[in-house]
Amino acid sequence: MSLKFKCLAVALGFFSITGYAQSKKTIVPKTYVAAKTTTPITIDGDETDVSWSKTEWTDLFEDIENGIKPKYATKVKMLWDETNFYILAKMEEPHVWANLKQRDTIIFYNNDFEVFIDPDSDTFNYYELEINALNTAWDLFLTKPYREEDKVVVNDWNIPGLKSAVKVNGTLNNPNDTDQGWVLEMAIPWATYKTSFFDKNVPADKFWRVNFSRVNWQHAIVDGKYERKKDAEGKFLPEYNWVWSPMGVINMHEPEKWGYVYFSSKEGKESFTIPQDEKVKWELYTLYRAQKEYNQKHKIWAKSIADLTKEPIVVDSKILKPVVENHASGYNIAVKSPFSNQTFIIREDGKIISK
Repeated sequence: MSLKFKCLAVALGFFSITGYAQSKKTIVPKTYVAAKTTTPITIDGDETDVSWSKTEWTDLFEDIENGIKPKYATKVKMLWDETNFYILAKMEEPHVWANLKQRDTIIFYNNDFEVFIDPDSDTFNYYELEINALNTAWDLFLTKPYREEDKVVVNDWNIPGLKSAVKVNGTLNNPNDTDQGWVLEMAIPWATYKTSFFDKNVPADKFWRVNFSRVNWQHAIVDGKYERKKDAEGKFLPEYNWVWSPMGVINMHEPEKWGYVYFSSKEGKESFTIPQDEKVKWELYTLYRAQKEYNQKHKIWAKSIADLTKEPIVVDSKILKPVVENHASGYNIAVKSPFSNQTFIIREDGKIISK
């Protein structure tokens, strides 16, 4: 069973995830500068819109775990204005099919495209949107990542004002021909992410943590219709997970690894460099995961950094000096950034606060 299904089971309270295996490869999130558009965008699934011609595609998607080039290409463009976050996804696919038509069903049982957004970059209170080739949506709000083993999903939450459209370059659900693929275009209102009536949350000249995932299944044709392929024992074969910013593990629900989308209000091309304080936070999450593993093994939390790592923790040639503080319900790990002098604290539940 893939972690995609394990996450769903956790959300429904069936069982808990107890493994925290992580890739030893350093994960460096992708970055993208989304330009502000002044030209209206018609959401019709057509990539030839003038606004889209003025911006660049992301890198091609990679395998979620190992970064290997997938069988079929996927790429994205992003734009924004004062009302919406615009996303254009183009997916190569010789067999475009979908059969889920009811909103908020488990859309990743079909091939789909998924959007993950964490506006304030604290890994809590983030958003997920899944859409298939029938333009059927499943939108979710998550109060915290699945790894905290709580019932964290608000499944009846919907994106008000969501606009999306699909254009199939070929024929949908026709196994008798070969398709080129499908294009998904969407406009997500900024109002979706407001935390209060007076919240001014349009991220002009700011970054949000964002990632995209494409779920792709091997298929079989039964009675002239597509369905997910099964093995000799009648179990569904595992899905492929292709993403914009690779995670190092088969789990999208580690928001600290998502990409950085910077919403530029300037005309012309603009570059974006990941802030050094963000790299300090990455190291705190490495310690957080080490604490998880230590607790599984010893049934207590580590009381010193030396229990978690024997290597110096270095960011851009600066040595970090984190400190562990244990308390009745868990622990805090605090570190002072050598770049901003701001102190960052990660708690036992994985939330980072600053002071």
